[in-house]
Amino acid sequence: MPVFFVCAGLLGLLTVALSLHVGRLRGRKKIFLGDGGDPEMLSAIRAHANLVEFAPLCLVLIYLAADFYGFVVTALLSLVLLIARALHAGGMLDVIPMGRFLGAIGTIVVLTVAGILLVLAGVGLRQY
Repeated sequence: MPVFFVCAGLLGLLTVALSLHVGRLRGRKKIFLGDGGDPEMLSAIRAHANLVEFAPLCLVLIYLAADFYGFVVTALLSLVLLIARALHAGGMLDVIPMGRFLGAIGTIVVLTVAGILLVLAGVGLRQY
């Protein structure tokens, strides 16, 4: 679980960084509600929002699956999620080429795998 907690904490800090970025842009561009039609503002808002939309659910599913699948699965899913979310944010902010695509794929893979693992555990195909 230590890897899970480190990844979850780093995702929390990424959320803070993206929030601060949105705030700085709002101040600099004097856009205090919505995106004001500004593409850079829209990208910053969506980078933050997309992280907040996907990371919590993925983290909950990984945490629940940890009881059934142990350290290695938990660590791998946590690391892939962290890398995927960082890539996605970097891609949304035009810092990492292909980052948005790779991050979205990585996130969907984590969500799918964790979901399947929990269904298997729930129907009794995986015991403690």
